[in-house]
Amino acid sequence: MHLNNQQGVSLIESMIALLVISIGLLGIAALQITAVKQNSSAMHHSQSVWISYDITDRIRANFGEFANYAGIDTSNTYAQDCFTSACTSTQLITSDAQSWATLVQNLPSGRGTITSPVANELLIRVMWDDEGTGATGTNCGTDPATDLTCFSATMIQ
Repeated sequence: MHLNNQQGVSLIESMIALLVISIGLLGIAALQITAVKQNSSAMHHSQSVWISYDITDRIRANFGEFANYAGIDTSNTYAQDCFTSACTSTQLITSDAQSWATLVQNLPSGRGTITSPVANELLIRVMWDDEGTGATGTNCGTDPATDLTCFSATMIQ
């Protein structure tokens, strides 16, 4: 009677177990990366909402100049200090634009615009590069290479 002893089976089982564990750990790492990216996206969206509400509150505080807020674009330079000296309601628009531009710059490739698509209405748009592609466009759309992610709010007089 001859006994055949199997040798090396536990080594093969260990290698397979190591492979299965490695694949699982790679999956967990990918999940963690996705969670961090989505958390960053949610933070930028929350900031854009807060930034748009900031300018709407500023417009409400200077409601007599409602229509004159149209045309603000944070890619322009504004210089008016209404914190240390008194300003007229028209000068306050420039000061509000300057303060708003400072907030929008905290977003990646951040840009803010205020337009008036119809009479007695302002469209406030905060744009940023949510995909991290380096997009610096002016459009809100689905092409992450050129378009920016947008949050829009409408004010009616």
